[in-house]
Amino acid sequence: MSLRIIIISTISVIVQLALTILAWGDWASFFAHPARTWLVIGSFLLLIAAWFSGSSGISGGEKHSTASKTILYAFGVLLVLLTLVPPYCDRRDIWVIDGDAALYFGLFSFFAGSILRLAAVFVLGRRFSGLVAIQPGHQLKTDGLYRYIRHPSYTGLIASMIGYVLIFRSVIGLLLNIVLFLFLVSRMNDEESFLEAHFGDEYRNYRLRTRRLVPFVY
Repeated sequence: MSLRIIIISTISVIVQLALTILAWGDWASFFAHPARTWLVIGSFLLLIAAWFSGSSGISGGEKHSTASKTILYAFGVLLVLLTLVPPYCDRRDIWVIDGDAALYFGLFSFFAGSILRLAAVFVLGRRFSGLVAIQPGHQLKTDGLYRYIRHPSYTGLIASMIGYVLIFRSVIGLLLNIVLFLFLVSRMNDEESFLEAHFGDEYRNYRLRTRRLVPFVY
């Protein structure tokens, strides 16, 4: 990562965590539960790991899909809601799941999904971008994580966001994850059409032998 991307990503994580604690409403009681404490610690550990991924951030590359920008903006608004609503509802017992089991399962899902997404970023390196884009010297990745599913980073994102809302026991957060999934379907439709237009039969054949998010399922 460039220094600029490192600074932006660091500020983004700090702001997101600050909004999470602000929505909860009280610093001391937020860190009273180990699951919430590890959410913060884990977020910073994942951030530090991401510094070495080589991601291009939101580079438009040699060419990019204009539709991906619109989807990205809408996605950003949804992420703000996912950041604020679950902790707010948890602290006030609004539509929450009883018991600590949901929190610890959520913590596991958050880390598992985040690690999968980060692994996909490392695999793609500078080819990974927030925009659907073709980077200089871009080659199609079809092995490793991409051998059976075309979008492991999105699989990781969904798993991590489900985990995040479960850390706050939020039923509303789970419903917002359905909206997130629909946004990702739109994003995948755009991305696959864009890549097929660029790579032609190579990508078309790749689509025929793989699934989008879950091996052998979808």
